[in-house]
Amino acid sequence: MIDLENITQSVRKAKQNIDKRVIVCAGTGCVANGSLKVFKSLANTAKELGIETHVELKEENKGAFFSKSGCQGFCQNGPLVNILPSGILYTKVKIDDVKDILEKSVKNNELIDRLCYSNNGKVCKGQSEIPFYQKQYRLVLKQCGVIDPENIQEYIADGGYRAAKKACVEMTDKEICDVVFASGLRGRGGGGFPTGKKWHLTRRQVASKKYMICNGDEGDPGAFMDRSVMEGNPHSVIEGMIIAAKAIGADEGYVYVRTEYAFAVERMRKAVKDATDIGILGNDIFGSGCNFTLHVMEGAGAFVCGEETALIASIEGKRGMSSPRPPYPAQSGLWEKPTTINNVETLATIPIIVNYGAESYRKIGTESSPGTKTFALTGHVLNAGLIEVPMGSTLRHIIFDVAGGVTDEKGNVKEENFKAVQIGGPSGGCLTREHLDLPLDFDSLKKVGAMVGSGGLVVMGKHNCMVNVSKFFMQFMQNESCGKCVLCREGSKQMLLMLTNITEGRADENTIPLLEKLAKAVQMGSLCALGKTAPNPILSTLKYFRNEYDAHIKEKKCPVGECANLINYMISDKCVGCTVCSMKCPVKAISGERRHRHVIDTAKCVKCGVCIASCKFNAIARG
Repeated sequence: MIDLENITQSVRKAKQNIDKRVIVCAGTGCVANGSLKVFKSLANTAKELGIETHVELKEENKGAFFSKSGCQGFCQNGPLVNILPSGILYTKVKIDDVKDILEKSVKNNELIDRLCYSNNGKVCKGQSEIPFYQKQYRLVLKQCGVIDPENIQEYIADGGYRAAKKACVEMTDKEICDVVFASGLRGRGGGGFPTGKKWHLTRRQVASKKYMICNGDEGDPGAFMDRSVMEGNPHSVIEGMIIAAKAIGADEGYVYVRTEYAFAVERMRKAVKDATDIGILGNDIFGSGCNFTLHVMEGAGAFVCGEETALIASIEGKRGMSSPRPPYPAQSGLWEKPTTINNVETLATIPIIVNYGAESYRKIGTESSPGTKTFALTGHVLNAGLIEVPMGSTLRHIIFDVAGGVTDEKGNVKEENFKAVQIGGPSGGCLTREHLDLPLDFDSLKKVGAMVGSGGLVVMGKHNCMVNVSKFFMQFMQNESCGKCVLCREGSKQMLLMLTNITEGRADENTIPLLEKLAKAVQMGSLCALGKTAPNPILSTLKYFRNEYDAHIKEKKCPVGECANLINYMISDKCVGCTVCSMKCPVKAISGERRHRHVIDTAKCVKCGVCIASCKFNAIARG
């Protein structure tokens, strides 16, 4: 039987011999910007400089220890390099910076100002001084970005699998369900259904076989919360699944991960193998008599497979399509056996609740929505990335305190730049300036026609066309419809066609009433949540930005100049004739003599925006 304490002591001894730990972010965002090349260069250059370094955590190793981590959250500023115990965080690190980091920071504890994040001119040494981190409450993400996600021993040494052992050895199935129910934890996958109640429903079913499934099929545009947890702390998900399996009486489970998440798939598979090899998964877990076998399955990337019944069909080898409910998965799920499905973030929260208790967990968040929520913050904000805040935090806090504010087309940050935020992905709704102080929790958002969803937040500035935004999300939903429901299959196609007509100047006064009528019909008549929520972006933007729709239809004009078919570019009297725009124009549509006002040939203009971006005098505008 595995001895968690022996592993913990061994890892702690190994860490005592380390002078410095250099952690390079190996989350998908930083890897895309070259962080793995930085890691390799750090190891090679350290040897050239004669610095004793190691890439494995062993008791006999001394000197500096180089390791990779999952997503550290500060994605806008990657690649990130964190140096402990000095607490230095370097941003936008390139291979050319490696030698300086080793010579100055690793050998001599010096701070390299140019690599530090600057907040209004103030150099921030590390996470403790950066507002992006200061303003968060990292609970589920606490270990992400710190521990090596591929080292099970380090997870154990940091308290890992204690909650699983406690649940398997000391608690009954009912006690586990009761604790989770008392915590108030609600599913973080979108619906917000009470997790403890869901477990109780499956636990009470009498069956010879039950299944536990982790839904890692995160398909919302701009969402990467679950992916980052699986990449950065896969063992927290496995531990949550072990506890859930004991609670419902399951002996087999699946982690369903979309195939595009290459690192998540790879690290989840390694984590499952490592946990199985040392006896944390398999038969007689912790000598408790509990058995639990886990498989990692890749999904084909269909958004509809985020819905429970479609996901089950996919695992069974069928086409991912939703089925009518009842029966619910708790009654008849995978291969017609009782099944519980939770998403990644929900399961990663479970060990925290079991370790510290329901009462402690309820102190965070709101009465009806306890705990924290991770959000993937993208769009026109200064610092996009992965964040975690208590439930009930406001949009104002997230956008202006954590993310640093809203940027315009030239990167300037001003509060008036904020226009709207799409919350909950394509299934969610649009929130505006009047909602900046609205608490983000399940019930408050429901009252205004929006939803937390899985946690995607796309921030839009004043230069974004809301009709175009609605069209973007409808295009996604139409592509992802499984086609089973006539209303969803044909309705989404027709709604997209109407939005296209609006943005291209072909709509008339009958278009909007027809669009609203069809949206409500699709909402009412679709079988699953994909179809029922598909019209949300349309209905919410119509509610708050009706004037933009009217301008497109009645005036044949896009108020923000984003819809190419409805705009013309004009050069004003501010033009000094510097000729920069004419040289930059890819189709040679701009002409004029030096030091004289230039003109644009609208027949040639392709409305690419290069001229506006290149003009230093703000002399070119969309009209």
